[in-house]
Amino acid sequence: MINRPSTTTLWRPAGPKELDLVRELNWRAWPPRLPEQPIFYPVLNEDYAVRIARDWNVKHDGAGYVTRFEVDSEFLSRYPVRQAGGETILELWVPAEELDEFNEHIVGTIEVVHEFR
Repeated sequence: MINRPSTTTLWRPAGPKELDLVRELNWRAWPPRLPEQPIFYPVLNEDYAVRIARDWNVKHDGAGYVTRFEVDSEFLSRYPVRQAGGETILELWVPAEELDEFNEHIVGTIEVVHEFR
């Protein structure tokens, strides 16, 4: 029997360019951050991700996507939950230089669950 790690579901709003890069990585990793992006921030609830994709990505990129993926919960415990606004606006802040290690702890694939145009 395979012993799989306990996982946490995360969401990430993304624009078309970032989603293309995820596709190129076979839906298994997030691309490196740009120099002006010192952190990678997945969010802890779908509603918050929908609001960003629909209200920000569409306005700035013409389309917005909400992705869902699983990450090893034990690994995630190193990142405190950040409340970025209201009670349900919760994020994890992963330093850009730790993104490769973060990607190694994704369990399964990254999937698109919503699309907005």
